[in-house]
Amino acid sequence: MFRPLVLVLAWLVTALAWAQAYPSKPVRIFVTIGPGAAADVLTRMVGEKLAPRLGQPIVIENRAGAGGNIAADAVAKSAPDGYTLLMASSSTHGANVSVYPKLPFDPIKDFAPVVLVATNPNVLVVPPSLGVNTLAELLALAKQKPGELTYASGGTGTSMHISGEVLAMLGGVKLQHIPFRSTPDAINAALAGEVSMTFASAPTAMSQVKAGRLKALGVTSEKPLSSLPEVAPLAAQGLAGFDVSAWFGLAAPAGTPEPIIKRLNSETLAVLAMPEMREKFVALGMEPLGSTPAEFGAFIRSEIKRLGDVVRVLSGDTAAR
Repeated sequence: MFRPLVLVLAWLVTALAWAQAYPSKPVRIFVTIGPGAAADVLTRMVGEKLAPRLGQPIVIENRAGAGGNIAADAVAKSAPDGYTLLMASSSTHGANVSVYPKLPFDPIKDFAPVVLVATNPNVLVVPPSLGVNTLAELLALAKQKPGELTYASGGTGTSMHISGEVLAMLGGVKLQHIPFRSTPDAINAALAGEVSMTFASAPTAMSQVKAGRLKALGVTSEKPLSSLPEVAPLAAQGLAGFDVSAWFGLAAPAGTPEPIIKRLNSETLAVLAMPEMREKFVALGMEPLGSTPAEFGAFIRSEIKRLGDVVRVLSGDTAAR
């Protein structure tokens, strides 16, 4: 009659020993996008401070493509030992459930949430060659040339893609979506004037706008960014309700021992609480967050529903236009 209790205690002892020995080798964090994108910069910032706390190197592995699904699938199929993690996003663990007919992974069943890390609004930017200086001028041009203006994104299902569809819906215009393999590719297309617009992350937008290579017409968050105070939210420029921001959080393969999840959670929270890190986040237009694993799991489920509702509305609207 005491056998189940003995087995439970044995498991707990094994799990604790495993957690105390963890990590004994480098930890890999897969990023869903290419080098230089917001998710990549964010992950490298966190990894740099997380490595000494864990006592092992943090290796960042970029696996761009399919709106983040390639990286997410690789992690979902990895050993649940805490050595392979994913910087999950509002795409992989949000919109993609509704955007892609069949995902190779289940964002709920195949992952163990670790911690919600940050949120990152985008900035609507256009190349100077387009000849517009304001959102109103952009929308007027789009109405003059229905379906001719294009917007680039880092892939179907990304916040850049959703932002473009919301812009078209709320602005009452028809735009053509041009998905690229990665965010940097999409931004490079805008810089070269190959597309009419894109939605860049704040740090990218700041550098390119200051250099005069792009023009910023608005931010996708409801409130202005402290890093770009001169750029008004799109919601304040006649597009009421416009609020599309990317978010990022660490996730591990399902079945990863709870003590390891708790260790990763506590160490990441300590990194996010560092004053220097908070300053870096704000300077990049990002907001550091933090959560328990359970809170992050609940957030993912709510985002799948919320973004699914948005995608369904946009799909219907796109069909009607």
